[in-house]
Amino acid sequence: MLLTLACGSLFFPGLFALCTWGLRRARPAWTDSDCVMISTRLVSSVQAVLATGSGIVIIRSCNDVITDS
Repeated sequence: MLLTLACGSLFFPGLFALCTWGLRRARPAWTDSDCVMISTRLVSSVQAVLATGSGIVIIRSCNDVITDS
């Protein structure tokens, strides 16, 4: 559990930094706030997709989600 927390603590800020850096290099005419805004939305979208996927896995693996039986 602690390893998952550590990986998430590195993955999402790293993805944000990578997206911001890539956008600044790919679109030099954009302002810093534009790059940060797009990077934030991209990281939020990735997080939402991963959360939805983990929810689907949990729902499909349990007969009764509330009691986990």
